[in-house]
Amino acid sequence: MSESTGGIHRNAYLMLKVFNFVLYGALAIFGTFFALYLRNLGVSNIAIGAILACGPVVSLIANPFWAYWADRLRNNRLILIITLTAALVVMQFVFLTHNEPVIYGTLLAFFLFQSPLYTQSNSLILNSIQGTGLKFGAFRLWGSLGWALSAAAFGPVIGWIGINRLWIVFDAMMLLALVFAFLLPTGGEGKRKDVFSNSGYRQVFVNRPFMLLVLIGILVSVPNSVNNTFVAIYISDLGGSASIVGWSIFATAILEAPVFLLLDRFLKPSPHKMIAWMVVVSGLYSLRWLLMSSVETAGGIVWIQLMHCVTFGAYYYIGTQLTSLLVSDSFRSTGQAVYGLTWGGISGVIAGLAGGWMFEYLGPVTLYRISSLVTLMGAFGFLFMLGLTRKSFGDPVLESKAETVGK
Repeated sequence: MSESTGGIHRNAYLMLKVFNFVLYGALAIFGTFFALYLRNLGVSNIAIGAILACGPVVSLIANPFWAYWADRLRNNRLILIITLTAALVVMQFVFLTHNEPVIYGTLLAFFLFQSPLYTQSNSLILNSIQGTGLKFGAFRLWGSLGWALSAAAFGPVIGWIGINRLWIVFDAMMLLALVFAFLLPTGGEGKRKDVFSNSGYRQVFVNRPFMLLVLIGILVSVPNSVNNTFVAIYISDLGGSASIVGWSIFATAILEAPVFLLLDRFLKPSPHKMIAWMVVVSGLYSLRWLLMSSVETAGGIVWIQLMHCVTFGAYYYIGTQLTSLLVSDSFRSTGQAVYGLTWGGISGVIAGLAGGWMFEYLGPVTLYRISSLVTLMGAFGFLFMLGLTRKSFGDPVLESKAETVGK
């Protein structure tokens, strides 16, 4: 094996995998158990939804802001180090108070730095492997493993030490992620044909096929965000423990790894085929929420959560790759940030506010039935996009770029 690939030492690629494992492990701890932490403080379901909706609201500004500077500086590592450090520091103030208004305020600052971590890590992978023949899924799967194993492993630990000591586990994982961040490649080593310019940056937002992907993606992502926000409370209401919550999150991510590897191997970098698969994935999502509306035990949710690997896993992977085809290389971080708003920004705002109200007043059964219908609308949206953009995806420039990505 050669010492370097595409100008990056092979050890840097190893660190990129380890970093994704630890980073997603830290984010899993927050995403899985923080709602239970708030419930333990006596916060209502509606208030929990509103508090967690702060993150997606802030991400509408934070993601494009940090992506702009990552593209301009061509240094995703620097952005990750800054945001990780700031998120860790600010979160200490969240854990130190039991006052709801103060929690709201400090979480706004936390989400300013936490929300871009997903898309910046994706952009770093894509920029680092460009022109090397390495595949995105082979790196991103380590994030899924970190998410799954951390949720399962720390569920019993948190149940033992108490949910009020969530900060111990969260801080340890964030500090570890920060250490590995200093060992990452910058994400600016690869050669890019386009030169950064403010006018080119604005073109991302008037790219019709890409913005169509974003708008339809919101329909598919809102129910997923609702589930992410309230599944722990749903499990708790059905009599499940913190350990069961951890295993439910383990089930969502552990099989993402083989899904990513299969997609690396068999999914062709063809925009038309990718959109067709989005139709299929959206249909499976609709079935998943229908099953959730009929579950009767906390253990049953764990089994249904296994569908996450072929719903969110495929949606996330295909959308990330499709974004790389539709958006210029020099604005990759911006493109990924905007696409990230579909599953972590706009959808999260709607999920936190509307989802919290529906969970409280309509109940989880009705909530998941509505989610199934909304996702089905997304499937038809992608079917419409498939027919509408068939001619656009015949563009020789775009097809040439797809062939390059596939090499």
